[in-house]
Amino acid sequence: MTRIIATNVTSPLGLTTEQNYSVLSAGHASLRGHRQWKGLPLDITASVFSPEQIAGLAAEGFTRFEAMVLHSVRDALSQTSLDITSGRSILVLATTLGNVEELVEGRETYTATGEAAKKIALALGMTTEPLVVCNACISGAQAQLMAERLIRAGVCDHAIVCGADCVTPFTVAGFSCLKVLSPAECRPFDIERLGLNLGEAAATIIFSKEQSPEKECWTLLKGCADNDCHHISTPSPTGDGVLRCIRETLAGFPAEALATVNLHGTGSMFNDQMESKAIESAGLSELPASAIKGIYGHTMGASGLLEAILAMRALDEGKVLPTRGFSEAGVSGRVSLSASMRATDKKSLLKLSSGFGGGNCVLLYTKDAALSEAFGNPGESTKPQTVCLHRVRISPDGIMLDGSALDTTDTGAAMLTEAYKKYVGDFPKFYKMDPFSRLTMLACSLLMGTARSTAQDGDRCGILLFNRSGSILQQRRHIESIKSEEGFYPSPAIFIYTLPNIVMGEIAIKYGFKGETSLYILGRKDEGLMSSVREATIHTSGLQTLITGWVECDREDDFEADFELLTIS
Repeated sequence: MTRIIATNVTSPLGLTTEQNYSVLSAGHASLRGHRQWKGLPLDITASVFSPEQIAGLAAEGFTRFEAMVLHSVRDALSQTSLDITSGRSILVLATTLGNVEELVEGRETYTATGEAAKKIALALGMTTEPLVVCNACISGAQAQLMAERLIRAGVCDHAIVCGADCVTPFTVAGFSCLKVLSPAECRPFDIERLGLNLGEAAATIIFSKEQSPEKECWTLLKGCADNDCHHISTPSPTGDGVLRCIRETLAGFPAEALATVNLHGTGSMFNDQMESKAIESAGLSELPASAIKGIYGHTMGASGLLEAILAMRALDEGKVLPTRGFSEAGVSGRVSLSASMRATDKKSLLKLSSGFGGGNCVLLYTKDAALSEAFGNPGESTKPQTVCLHRVRISPDGIMLDGSALDTTDTGAAMLTEAYKKYVGDFPKFYKMDPFSRLTMLACSLLMGTARSTAQDGDRCGILLFNRSGSILQQRRHIESIKSEEGFYPSPAIFIYTLPNIVMGEIAIKYGFKGETSLYILGRKDEGLMSSVREATIHTSGLQTLITGWVECDREDDFEADFELLTIS
């Protein structure tokens, strides 16, 4: 049983969960208008820390992003008596872009996300290797799912899960060129909604296999992640990816016990419409729903944690969170929303998250003791057996497929293009991809080309990859496009691939993979941690086919991909 023993929300509205809930309950929001924000030729509405708050959170030797994480985790830890130095705890960090602010500001040093997680873990006194979930906007939810899996598998007894992202010129310019930013406060699901706002925050949940002796705890019962296999930046209009996750998560659980569903609710045209259709198709139209991005904006890697924490805190007082800015429904699916708090006597919560790359994640929590006992102990199950069908290894020197070298004449980056033309050649978009994505697509395509009949049931085919530096080359390219007002030309085609999980969405679409797709960033290639994450995923996800391995491309002519195609039974 995976229990929640402490939480923290660090946002412009407050530096603790209680401060945030108190201010939220009073009807306040942290979204504000900002003209020519940080020198960009853009006016935005966003939720950002004040200079005074930033100074108060600062920690010597740590970036703004890292200091925000440290504060959030330390506040949550202060509510417990955990000994996190024992080796039985793990830090799971969820973020979309981590320290990208360092890159934007042109600092001489840049701490990659995996290295930042290790730096934070060491500052906390932890001896275990941390794990970073980098799956766009579902990162915070998927990090919790992984924590639950690792605890259930016995890899650790406690998991500190923190989601965090900063609002930076990088993200503002990127979302602006996608034409999804609202000039005013966002209004999720409302007929007058114009798009989303960005927000910055850190939020932490400490999970434990042990019940807190001081208080009754919430339990994370189960969850599910998948890919809607539709488009890399637009969700499936039917909401079928979210719907599959809802049905899998609620299988056997009495839906009438749910108090509320907390929606992703970005305020964008396509997300809100998609979620409304999923809710209706799942038979949850009468269930009180809420979306709080009209208060905090979209806090990206923090959103799945921040929103779940505050939804649970409201239920502790018998209330369902409001949907600020909602007046009249502007979606075709029926969903029960209100701009005011509503009363409830139930203690179970469904949390939905969706993101770029086609990812979806749904989590189920309860504070009902009977439901915790009935559904929080899944019991022993047979460990799935895996067989490696094919393996591909790519380096600047050549390509090995199932132990045989492929015939190529070029080396380095040119070799990737040569090999794709010669051995794959069926996906023209390949040539517009960034180097990291080309490498990943080539490796997966070579594997699938050897096993065309493997992906028969797309719902049970997934991708699980590990990496060290994300899409660093593409991130630098995006920064070049926003360096000056005169040369301000951010491109959607460039920005979207700054998110390293995007290529998995492309692969899912190409091969019909509708199972879980996930990217984890490590400080180094740690085979032990990779094996633990892989086995925990296979044991609980129901996948039958999985592409998994290490992929790194921090320079165009210096790269590595080592992938396996597994079948699971």
